Amino acid sequence: QVQLVESGGGLVQAGGSLRLSCAASRRTFSTSAMAWFRQAPGKEREFVAAANWNAASTYYADSVKGRFTISRDNAKNTVYLQMNSLKPEDTAVYYCAAGYVASPTARYDYWGQGTQVTVSS
Repeated sequence: QVQLVESGGGLVQAGGSLRLSCAASRRTFSTSAMAWFRQAPGKEREFVAAANWNAASTYYADSVKGRFTISRDNAKNTVYLQMNSLKPEDTAVYYCAAGYVASPTARYDYWGQGTQVTVSS
């Protein structure tokens, strides 16, 4: 199994940037599709971004296109989410996930515990 631990969340002002990291505890990370989701209080979990094993294929929610970038370093078993031009509506708990197919609708079998991102106005 793949165990995932997110880090990098915090409090930023609108227009600022954060980079989230997700470290995998198993070497199977290198062959896994990785994704980021987020969930705000009272709302359903929302897809944010995904990348296949070599990040040749990436996918983004319309709400974050042009602002967020997913990348990965397989040698470090780590996936990143660079978030720029942050908006208050980006406030949520962000989760990384691992699966076999990089897609907004794919099944992701492994999830991190989440990291809080708060964007103030």
